Amino acid sequence: MIKKIDITNPKFAKEVLNIQIPSYKVEAELIDFYELPPLKDTVETLQHCEETFFGFYLNEELCGVISIKTENDIVKIHRLIVHPNHFRKGIAKKLLDFIESNYKSFETIIVSTGSQNTPAVTFYLKNGFSKKEETRVTEHLSLTSFKKEI
Repeated sequence: MIKKIDITNPKFAKEVLNIQIPSYKVEAELIDFYELPPLKDTVETLQHCEETFFGFYLNEELCGVISIKTENDIVKIHRLIVHPNHFRKGIAKKLLDFIESNYKSFETIIVSTGSQNTPAVTFYLKNGFSKKEETRVTEHLSLTSFKKEI
C-alpha cells in the first residue's frame, strides 16, 4: 500500500532515513562515490526539505519511498529509494506508477541519478524516460537527468 508520509513528524522522518541511508549506500558503491548528499541527511534535514513524500508499505513496514516537488506543470522526483532488503520486488515501479497516476494534470516528470548507477539508468529508460543531459558534478561524479511526458 502507498500512502503519504508526514515528513515533519520525527518518527516518520527517521523511518524514511532508515530506507534512504542503506539505499544510497548501494548507489555510492555502484558509482564509486561516497559523498552523496543524501547520505548526510538527518531527521532534521528531511523535515525541512519541502518535498512531498509517499511510502510503499508491506505488512505495515516501510520498504520504499518516493519524494517529489511540483512546479508549474513539472513533477520533479527528488528521491526514489527502496531498502536493499526489498530490491527487485517492483516497489520502485509501483511508486513511480503512483506518481504518474496521481499527478496526471502535470505535463512532465523529471529525475536525475548517478550516471554510473546502471540499475537506475536502466529503470528510467525502461519506464519511458528519455535521457536529457549528463552533468559532471565533481571529478568523480556525473549525474544524468531524465524526462518523461505524462
